[in-house]
Amino acid sequence: MSYSSDPAAFAVAVTPSDSTVLTPTRGLYIGGTGDVVVKMYGSDNTITFANVPVGILPVRVTKVLAATAATDIVALW
Repeated sequence: MSYSSDPAAFAVAVTPSDSTVLTPTRGLYIGGTGDVVVKMYGSDNTITFANVPVGILPVRVTKVLAATAATDIVALW
């Protein structure tokens, strides 16, 4: 399976949380513009993607943190 070209086969709505751990995603759908604060897969670094527009954010993450301002987030696998 190629993560770069295969479409997502599963999705679930995400409520930003500092404690919820996700199975590493293939991407996030962002339904409402804003900052997206995440823990990247394979790293303990917290990364802020500033002013993310509506659409697909192609990142592998294990957490979408509570400091996230974007809304209507869906995790994609």
